[in-house]
Amino acid sequence: MSLVILGLSHHTAPLPLLEAMSLDADGRRALAASLTGRDNLSEALVVSTCNRTEVYAESMTFHGAVTDIADALTEVTGVSREELRAHLYVHYEDRAIAHAFTVACGLDSMAVGEAQILGQMRTALRESQKSGHAGPALNTLFQQALRVGKRAHTETGIDAVSVSLVEAGLARAERELGSLRDLKVLVVGAGGMSSLAATTVARRGAANLTIVNRTVAKALRLAERTGGTARPLDELSTALAGADVVISCTGSTGVVVDLTTAGDAQVARAGRPQVYIDLALPHDVTPEVASLSGVTLAGLGALGEELSGGQTPPQVREVADLVIGEVAAYLTSRAAESVAPTVAALRSHAADVVAGELNRLDQRLPDLDEVARAEVQLAVHRIVEKLLHTPTIRVKERAVGGQGADYAQALRELFDLRPGEAATASVPPPERGGMP
Repeated sequence: MSLVILGLSHHTAPLPLLEAMSLDADGRRALAASLTGRDNLSEALVVSTCNRTEVYAESMTFHGAVTDIADALTEVTGVSREELRAHLYVHYEDRAIAHAFTVACGLDSMAVGEAQILGQMRTALRESQKSGHAGPALNTLFQQALRVGKRAHTETGIDAVSVSLVEAGLARAERELGSLRDLKVLVVGAGGMSSLAATTVARRGAANLTIVNRTVAKALRLAERTGGTARPLDELSTALAGADVVISCTGSTGVVVDLTTAGDAQVARAGRPQVYIDLALPHDVTPEVASLSGVTLAGLGALGEELSGGQTPPQVREVADLVIGEVAAYLTSRAAESVAPTVAALRSHAADVVAGELNRLDQRLPDLDEVARAEVQLAVHRIVEKLLHTPTIRVKERAVGGQGADYAQALRELFDLRPGEAATASVPPPERGGMP
């Protein structure tokens, strides 16, 4: 059994394709169900965000798993295999573990260091646990990835230097309209990214902040935290007309602001300039809005290009080093677990031999006093422990180096251990950059 990740992200695919591949909760469940019903996969977990759609799977065979995942993706999303081929990446075993940890830390995000991915990965794990599509292997991997991601945000300075999509969008708005302190801002949505946007706008001291959301109660809670005003979604048109900057990230599967609605808002504004910051995927704001006079539209693609420039900050390198250390520790722990059945069988066998010999000693020397018997038992146990110490250490060391299976097999043959206690190890295939 081996870990395989197959997916695509903003690093490998254009936004229209990412948008077509983006899955809501029902879509993620449908994909996971389709995956675990295939011969080469025993566990599956789907992460789908505005930046990526990835399948994490515990597989029987590498090539069979890649084929099964690609087939399931085309069936559930409707995107053809040919269209996907050039944009998919594949990670296997060690590289897959490193990728999972890197994603959890926000280092693979469009906005490097953003923490929202932690919540998205936690949601993906919870969904898969509830449906039963994630088993022991993926549960362990994701729990560890979430722990590593949390460490990155609590033990390094990544939060202080990470440039968010919200900050990039606001910087774009200020270049077009002037200081945020003189601008009225409308945030559409009240989810994770919208909450980040509202919090950032409030911290930056905007002249006015309004929250519009389908569920008014959520808008009210966010408005209370940020000093803004809440309005229901059916008042969106009026709210748009009064906003200099519109930030939208609703998670809706359809367009929230169409050309007609945005055009009406511009008429009501008498043509005063306006900036739309669309952080959603699929898009909340139709791209045609950019054609309106006086309107500037900043979407994920444009903001991502702005964020990709510049040198790597030292805090990012610090998190990368953290990931390397955590991957090594995870692999060491997992390697030790792979030979644990053999070690347990060896020690059980030794304990049976010791118990048998001590019982034989009691029969031959029934009058041996308790003090002497205790000394004999202690001496025998010490001898056995010293004899087992080196083989136990060596088999764990060999496991970390990838030779655990051969060494464990030798121990089983030398000590006549039960074959049912055997531990298995997998050998990764050659590195592959994409889908075969």
